[in-house]
Amino acid sequence: MKNLNYTMLCDFYELTMGNGYFLKGYKDEICYFDVFYRSVPDGGGYIIACGLEQIIDYINNLHFDEDDIDYLRSKNCFSEEFLSYLRNFRFEGDIWAVSEGTVVFPNVPIMTVRAPAIQAQLVETFVLLTINHQSLIATKTNRIVRAAEGRAISEFGSRRAHGPDAAVLGARAAYIGGASATACVLTDRLYKVPATGTMAHSWVQMFDSEYEAFKAYCEVYPDDATLLVDTYNVLKSGVPNAIRVFDEVLKPLGKRPKGIRLDSGDITYLSRRARQMLDDAGYPDCKIVASNSLDEYLIRDMLMQGAKVDLYGVGERLITAKSSAVLDGVYKLVAVEKDGVITPKIKISENVQKITNPHFKKVYRLYDNENGKAVADYICVYDEKVNPAEPLEIFDPDYTWKKRTLTNYTARELLVPIFVGGKCVYQKPALSEIREHCKREVESLWETVLRFENPHVQYVDLSSKLWNIKQRLLSELSDGIKKQ
Repeated sequence: MKNLNYTMLCDFYELTMGNGYFLKGYKDEICYFDVFYRSVPDGGGYIIACGLEQIIDYINNLHFDEDDIDYLRSKNCFSEEFLSYLRNFRFEGDIWAVSEGTVVFPNVPIMTVRAPAIQAQLVETFVLLTINHQSLIATKTNRIVRAAEGRAISEFGSRRAHGPDAAVLGARAAYIGGASATACVLTDRLYKVPATGTMAHSWVQMFDSEYEAFKAYCEVYPDDATLLVDTYNVLKSGVPNAIRVFDEVLKPLGKRPKGIRLDSGDITYLSRRARQMLDDAGYPDCKIVASNSLDEYLIRDMLMQGAKVDLYGVGERLITAKSSAVLDGVYKLVAVEKDGVITPKIKISENVQKITNPHFKKVYRLYDNENGKAVADYICVYDEKVNPAEPLEIFDPDYTWKKRTLTNYTARELLVPIFVGGKCVYQKPALSEIREHCKREVESLWETVLRFENPHVQYVDLSSKLWNIKQRLLSELSDGIKKQ
């Protein structure tokens, strides 16, 4: 996490290629790489980009220690000249990226790296693992938050996360995606995500009776009493004992209970019965918290069936994005530069989805001025500009006869400078600002894009200039292959 040297967190081929670039005279060849993804997890309509802050820290700390050099020498495949070069290694390139919390659609660049070949190649693994993981968790959380329809979501997943970094940074991403709190204390300590928690079943089992366990907890935490009521029997024991302790301990102190938590059983049924019992006892303000392997589908179904839950604690299915646990972000070469001339590059494949969009590019998000909703993303060559004062014709890059002319619109450039000449020029926003940005981004989408099943596919269009370059490269490469 913070201040750790992750320079060696790379794939081995990034170093072998770096050695090859060095020996073959490509060390200073300027390259452009795009980071983008191809498909939305869970069949959704978008992802939420996260992880930029950790990438900035990583880039700022890139260096090889002498122990790293010794290790690489022991592999017996790197030249001494290359190892000497690594002793003074630092990132000297440029990076553009979307701000954290930004909604991103498939094939739209999340980040562009421009740097000498060895530098650009080396950062691939860390950049991808950071964006892929945090964006995945933020996106999953946002689905869960939307399913809860305004009820608070607390991230409860640390113990099921895939390691310490996944727990801590996953909780950070969940907060960006809309979670209101986390159970992870270290995330609160490092990133100021509010830490919250109640008790485990072991607390209740530790005492001679459930009543004594509840009584002790309320005596220790009279201002923050939330009791776990399903250790033995929710309706016959848990809720009645909670009410009794509220009456005997909190009420004489002039305190009100915060809530009860249900962690097993038919939560929809139990919450309705518990709500009635609490109301009848004079505690209509006592919240009901639900946990137990929840996700957006279960929460949606519970609410449709009349569950009386005020807050959800969501763990394993959030922190691991269990239902669709991979974001397929990739890092692809799109251009090289020599003597100030940028030459576009393209990857082709029999799998059409894997054909890349070439060149150094800009991305504009286009908004309808009448309702503020995002109409389309417009990907163009770096030297093109969109002028909202003029009509703009957009077209589907695959079905080119599908065209639309925009007139009353606003254009926002998505990729902003992060590093220039190896120096960070980006002012990192507070996590609360990122979270609010994410909220505004989601609110700018049409309801059809927000559907959990079969969402509308947001338009991602190429400019005529970029589309023509892509078609030319495809034709030239195809002709070249035929002549071989």
